[in-house]
Amino acid sequence: MRILIAPDAFKGSLDAAEAAAAMAEGAYRVYPEAELDILPIADGGEGTVAAAVAEGFNERISAVTGPILKPTAAAWALSPERSAAGHPIAVIEVAQASGFMLSERTPEHALRAHSYGVGQLIAAALEAGAREIVLGLGGSAMTDAGSGALRALGLQVLDRHGALIPLGGGQLVEAAAIDLSGLDPRLAQTTIRLAADVQNPLYGPSGTARVFAAQKGADADGVEQLEAGIRHFASLLRETTGVDPDQPGAGAAGGLAAGFISCTGAQLESGAELISRISGLPGRISRADLVLTGEGRLDQQTLSGKAPAVVARTAREHGVPVIAVAGQLALPLEELEAFGFTAAISAAEAAGSAEAALAEPARYLTLATTEVLTGA
Repeated sequence: MRILIAPDAFKGSLDAAEAAAAMAEGAYRVYPEAELDILPIADGGEGTVAAAVAEGFNERISAVTGPILKPTAAAWALSPERSAAGHPIAVIEVAQASGFMLSERTPEHALRAHSYGVGQLIAAALEAGAREIVLGLGGSAMTDAGSGALRALGLQVLDRHGALIPLGGGQLVEAAAIDLSGLDPRLAQTTIRLAADVQNPLYGPSGTARVFAAQKGADADGVEQLEAGIRHFASLLRETTGVDPDQPGAGAAGGLAAGFISCTGAQLESGAELISRISGLPGRISRADLVLTGEGRLDQQTLSGKAPAVVARTAREHGVPVIAVAGQLALPLEELEAFGFTAAISAAEAAGSAEAALAEPARYLTLATTEVLTGA
């Protein structure tokens, strides 16, 4: 029997690799003779680079400027083989260079945080020869419409006196012009695929500032300042590039998606779908007799296209049963079955409460896996 174990991260408790190890232990207790295929997955956020490395990409480490000007070491990945066009593929996570874990969630930092380090990673990938870049957009600290990353690649954002404005989303209201003349020419020969798991527009009630900025530390005044800056910068992007930056998903990563769509021709794609192709998920599912997947909270948002839903859909296409083992379940089994899941259980059920499961997440994820396989 071959069991594929392919969970996403259990945010706040276990990363995808740790979750996979805990689930593997539970599966081994029930099927000690089974062949276990371990595949941590991601949907553009935390674990995107790790998923690429697990599939054979080479991990690289680059020194970059973090979201509040402090230096940090950021991991990214480069394919060992070259694409049909003769270049390696790079996988980059926004969170590695400009993630909220690298910044205090305060009103001041919410306005100052920027994406400059992401641009530095892209520059490193270009220097390594990559002409296809997968950019995972989850976990960002900033709301700067990608202006910082684009500045690291040669774009200039100028005030009414012709001087560079300071980095950070809180300064975008001061922008008077965008100069694209210094943008790295290699970008014109590069395909940038934006891996996102949200469909938020750039601005408005569902936009990046009003939905996500408070999570990054912004107070009510800061949210409105960031919203005004994003709207203003969007109008400059529209005037300068002729591309409307506001579309579903453009609000991902503090609006970084919008800046790259306008200035580099980047393409928004489902993060889970994109990472599943990179990790070879369809082929590994086709060789399995059973698939286990999960994430911290399995809910309606999961079914809208996050990684476990892509696993379930792909498994159903190959006629392979798939079981969800989550931290918490917020959907009835009937709804999960209609989507392709054969069975489901949560660590909270196994522990007796969500609090107990969070206190010892690996232990109860293992126990939940054992319980669901015993009853499956």
